[in-house]
Amino acid sequence: MWQQIDNKLYREFLFADFPEAFAFMTRVALLAEKHQHHPQWTNVWNKVEIWLYTHDEGRISEKDEQLASEIDQLLTGQSK
Repeated sequence: MWQQIDNKLYREFLFADFPEAFAFMTRVALLAEKHQHHPQWTNVWNKVEIWLYTHDEGRISEKDEQLASEIDQLLTGQSK
Protein backbone atom coordinates (compact mmCIF):
# COMPACT_ATOMS: atom_id res chain seq x y z
CA MET A 1 0.00 0.00 0.00
CA TRP A 2 1.10 3.52 -0.75
CA GLN A 3 1.88 5.72 2.25
CA GLN A 4 2.19 9.48 2.55
CA ILE A 5 5.63 10.23 3.97
CA ASP A 6 7.24 13.69 3.94
CA ASN A 7 4.63 15.00 1.49
CA LYS A 8 5.39 12.18 -0.99
CA LEU A 9 3.65 8.95 -1.91
CA TYR A 10 5.91 6.04 -0.97
CA ARG A 11 5.77 2.32 -1.54
CA GLU A 12 8.24 -0.56 -1.21
CA PHE A 13 8.00 -3.49 -3.61
CA LEU A 14 9.69 -6.86 -2.97
CA PHE A 15 10.32 -9.41 -5.71
CA ALA A 16 11.82 -12.89 -5.93
CA ASP A 17 15.13 -11.68 -7.33
CA PHE A 18 16.94 -8.90 -9.20
CA PRO A 19 15.71 -9.79 -12.71
CA GLU A 20 12.09 -9.66 -11.53
CA ALA A 21 12.66 -6.31 -9.78
CA PHE A 22 14.39 -4.91 -12.87
CA ALA A 23 11.59 -6.09 -15.16
CA PHE A 24 9.11 -4.25 -12.91
CA MET A 25 11.23 -1.11 -13.04
CA THR A 26 11.29 -1.31 -16.84
CA ARG A 27 7.49 -1.47 -16.97
CA VAL A 28 7.22 1.46 -14.55
CA ALA A 29 9.73 3.47 -16.60
CA LEU A 30 7.67 3.02 -19.77
CA LEU A 31 4.49 3.96 -17.91
CA ALA A 32 6.11 7.04 -16.36
CA GLU A 33 7.44 8.17 -19.74
CA LYS A 34 3.97 7.83 -21.24
CA HIS A 35 2.65 10.16 -18.53
CA GLN A 36 5.68 12.49 -18.60
CA HIS A 37 5.83 12.05 -14.83
CA HIS A 38 8.92 10.34 -13.48
CA PRO A 39 9.42 8.76 -10.05
CA GLN A 40 12.26 8.99 -7.60
CA TRP A 41 13.28 5.42 -6.89
CA THR A 42 15.93 3.06 -5.63
CA ASN A 43 16.68 -0.58 -6.29
CA VAL A 44 18.79 -2.99 -4.30
CA TRP A 45 18.63 -6.60 -5.49
CA ASN A 46 14.96 -7.62 -5.06
CA LYS A 47 13.67 -4.40 -3.47
CA VAL A 48 12.34 -1.37 -5.35
CA GLU A 49 11.32 1.76 -3.46
CA ILE A 50 9.33 4.50 -5.20
CA TRP A 51 8.56 8.04 -4.10
CA LEU A 52 6.03 10.07 -6.09
CA TYR A 53 5.46 13.80 -5.85
CA THR A 54 5.03 16.65 -8.28
CA HIS A 55 8.34 18.53 -8.24
CA ASP A 56 6.88 21.70 -9.78
CA GLU A 57 4.23 21.92 -7.07
CA GLY A 58 6.34 20.56 -4.21
CA ARG A 59 3.55 18.25 -3.14
CA ILE A 60 1.50 15.18 -4.01
CA SER A 61 -0.81 15.91 -6.92
CA GLU A 62 -3.42 14.10 -8.98
CA LYS A 63 -0.61 13.07 -11.37
CA ASP A 64 1.04 11.17 -8.52
CA GLU A 65 -2.18 9.47 -7.48
CA GLN A 66 -2.83 8.41 -11.09
CA LEU A 67 0.68 7.04 -11.60
CA ALA A 68 0.53 5.16 -8.27
CA SER A 69 -2.75 3.58 -9.33
CA GLU A 70 -1.35 2.51 -12.69
CA ILE A 71 1.79 1.09 -11.04
CA ASP A 72 -0.48 -0.98 -8.81
CA GLN A 73 -2.33 -2.20 -11.91
CA LEU A 74 0.98 -3.46 -13.33
CA LEU A 75 1.23 -5.78 -10.34
CA THR A 76 -2.31 -7.11 -10.66
CA GLY A 77 -2.12 -7.58 -14.42
CA GLN A 78 -4.88 -5.05 -15.02
CA SER A 79 -2.70 -2.57 -16.90
CA LYS A 80 -4.56 -0.40 -19.40
